[in-house]
Amino acid sequence: MKKLLNTLYITNEDYYLSKDNDNIVILNEGKTIGRFPKHIISQVICFNYVGCSPAFMQMCIEENILISFLSPYGQFCGRVIGATNGNVLLRRRQFIMADNDESVGFVRNIIYAKAYNSRKVLERSLRDHKDKVDYNKIILAIESISSLMEQIKLTSDKDSLRGIEGGIARIYFSVFDELILKNRETFYFVQRSKRPPLDCVNALLSFLYSMLTLDCQAALEVVGVDSYVGFFHTDRPGRSMALDLVEEFRAYMVDRMVLSLINLQVVNKKDFEFKENGAVLLNDKGRTKVLEHWQKRKHEEILHPYLNEKIKIGLLPHVQSMLLSRFIRGDLEMYPPFLMKG
Repeated sequence: MKKLLNTLYITNEDYYLSKDNDNIVILNEGKTIGRFPKHIISQVICFNYVGCSPAFMQMCIEENILISFLSPYGQFCGRVIGATNGNVLLRRRQFIMADNDESVGFVRNIIYAKAYNSRKVLERSLRDHKDKVDYNKIILAIESISSLMEQIKLTSDKDSLRGIEGGIARIYFSVFDELILKNRETFYFVQRSKRPPLDCVNALLSFLYSMLTLDCQAALEVVGVDSYVGFFHTDRPGRSMALDLVEEFRAYMVDRMVLSLINLQVVNKKDFEFKENGAVLLNDKGRTKVLEHWQKRKHEEILHPYLNEKIKIGLLPHVQSMLLSRFIRGDLEMYPPFLMKG
């Protein structure tokens, strides 16, 4: 099993990345802020405008350390990666499947997993906080999602599955505000807003969905699957297969964490920046705080439901990418998505 190496997050806008022998060096106005051996880092995610040295970039390319560049507020700008992993036959097979109905089974499974995991989050809220939420409202949402899950099993074209997926998301987010139990003046949820996020809850969701997408991109590249060519998000060139893979993890890895950060009062209003145009974004302090908990969460262990093996949560994208590559090659008859327990 792949070792879960560290992701290095550069959250300060003014930090500069360089190299010194076999070390990654973080500089601020010429002064060394941090130093990390290259062999313990698997990817670097930069929220800075200053950038990095050509020598640093060359080292990352040679060592297959993925570099992703985002704006200070989490908008994806681009990435640098070394030699493409995997073989041509795997990718050719992926491209063929993307253009025909062979990939419908994969799409059906990831949408079913998204619905299943979303329902689990709602069920857990009833189990843990029955007296603090609108029980009847959440039960109705659970029943509606369950009904759509039955439709997924009978659907065999992608456009219909996209419609069902949209319906599931609308039902799920229509009751998401019920799951927020603390600091309601700051943390409230009316509807999903993305570009830009218009409240603190959406700011957290968008930021962590971006982090999850980058993890999925890196995992796909490791096993040789092209993260640019998806089976479901075919209208989203650039990261479409990564976005496909993200669907089954959203509720488990991001939504639950966002609710924990809020309900355990880890984050507060001071961690956000409120723009004149209505946008709400994490500030530097907020990003640092959220990423610390994100990394800690990724090192927790779970029993993988398909492999029946204990793995770190951060390895889920790698495991599912491996299973996806086996499905594309024909080694697996069907892609087994991740279904959360408890």
